[in-house]
Amino acid sequence: MDAIKFFWEKLKKGEWGEIAADWKWILSYSRRYIVAIIFYVILGVLSTVFTLISAVASQKLIDIVTGYEHDKIWLMALIMVGMAVFSLIFSSVVSRISLRISIDIQNEIQMDIFKKIEDASWYELSQYHSGDILNRFSSDVNSIATNAITWIPSLIVAVFNFFATFGVIYYYDVTMAWLSLASAPVMVAASSILMRRMRAYSKRLRVLSSDVLSFEQEAFANMSSIKAFGITDVYADAFGVWQKKYKEYSMDYNLFSIKTNIFLTLIALATQFLTYGWGVYRLWGGYITYGQMTLFLSQSARLSSAFNSVAGMLPTALNSSVSARRVIELTDIPREKHLKEESDALKDAASDGISIHMNDVFFEYEKDKHVYREANFVANPGEVVGIIGSSGGGKTTFMRLALGLILPKDGRGYMEDGKGNQVDINSDTRQFIAYVPQGNTIMSGSVAENVRMVEREASDEAVIDALKDACAWEFVKELPEGIESSLFEHGGGISEGQAQRIAIARAVARKAPVLLLDEATSALDVETERNVLNNIIRRDPKRTIIVATHRPSVLSMCDRIYRIREEKLVIADDDELKSIYGEYGQV
Repeated sequence: MDAIKFFWEKLKKGEWGEIAADWKWILSYSRRYIVAIIFYVILGVLSTVFTLISAVASQKLIDIVTGYEHDKIWLMALIMVGMAVFSLIFSSVVSRISLRISIDIQNEIQMDIFKKIEDASWYELSQYHSGDILNRFSSDVNSIATNAITWIPSLIVAVFNFFATFGVIYYYDVTMAWLSLASAPVMVAASSILMRRMRAYSKRLRVLSSDVLSFEQEAFANMSSIKAFGITDVYADAFGVWQKKYKEYSMDYNLFSIKTNIFLTLIALATQFLTYGWGVYRLWGGYITYGQMTLFLSQSARLSSAFNSVAGMLPTALNSSVSARRVIELTDIPREKHLKEESDALKDAASDGISIHMNDVFFEYEKDKHVYREANFVANPGEVVGIIGSSGGGKTTFMRLALGLILPKDGRGYMEDGKGNQVDINSDTRQFIAYVPQGNTIMSGSVAENVRMVEREASDEAVIDALKDACAWEFVKELPEGIESSLFEHGGGISEGQAQRIAIARAVARKAPVLLLDEATSALDVETERNVLNNIIRRDPKRTIIVATHRPSVLSMCDRIYRIREEKLVIADDDELKSIYGEYGQV
């Protein structure tokens, strides 16, 4: 009754529909490996058949030894040895094949998910912590990959094993067969409780694991700041709190598991004693042989194990369903806007320059929290255009709009080539943009690898030329291995100014018609800053350069300056320019 109630509650809540949808998604990957699944099933069925043959042979051999039968002793011994050898070879082959297929399907799912995450809406994706995404991407995908290829074969083999074993016992003794199933109703009821707790535990554990991983990632990524503020003890205490939560939850579940295991074990023992008693009675009365008694006891235990295996498949399915749901949440994030054909049409005239336009753009991250109510902007080939505004006023948001990471809620942002062809800014127009964001964007790897990230076929000479334009060659050539010198994560081992210059060199190497600089020279001295900008302009006079900055040295080099004020982006007139230079200091 508990099991029926459990399934009915799931049905009313619609959770079984959700679980079915999750498994439909998982099985969409399994279908690609249908041959492997069939192979698993065949091997599993053969293993069960040969195991039962070995058990019957063992029964015959015992009867021969005890005097009930005298012929075919060598045949029975040969069968037992043969089955043992087959079992060893079978388990080795299955282990090897299982690992290979599991890795293949895990790699396939991860690559699929990775591409979908890359193509997900930037703003929607930013609502997830990177540690949570990493946990879903590794732990949850691993669970899905393992069960996507093995769950169905395991279920089929477990069911076959159950009925085949039951059939063997039934053939010899009908009463013994049904006594061996005495624990089944109790097991079903217990399994329903276990499934409820397992699904709840699995959800909570995965969320907790993601939270812990997120905390650890943030702590290690910001260790220099933690040390600088002298708050290492604060983070150690916080980590201790997370450890305590994990321990308390694990201990609670462990206690539940122990109680459940004791209960199920007692039920199994009761069934075992019942079948043992019946076997002794039948043996005492001379109705069965010693060999048959041994067969009954071994196969009765095997039957209980087979039944538990079938029942245990449901918790496994629920666990995989939880993992699938967490991964599906990532894959369901809205995709970026793509206008590939329209964007590619600008390629022919891109060498003559591309202009960026914003017409009456309205944008807000959250409802009624406007960043721009009216943004009007134009930057043409050969121009250096500046954007200024208070901190948090919308400079970086403008860069995101120009990159197509976010899209206007109203109005229009578009690119235009020299022939008058226009295309709305979207993810595919990024091919025409080189971007240097705020902060340190250096990856672990060599200097050359960091520069070649955006231009994989760039020669050593091209890398060095880009470094020269960014005024970075002076210090790079002094490094132990020059451009092949290794850099740590976030540019560990070099200064902020040096890291910034390598990031600028990376953008220069891209040779894109549009260059976006978001406070990209903030760590440079005035002279180096001027040299870098002059080099960039000289390298490609038709390049459109947009600079978000507070630096007066950069503003003085701009052809035009836009100001963000009162949620508007407008060109500054002469009076405003005077106030701007008064505000930032005349150069």
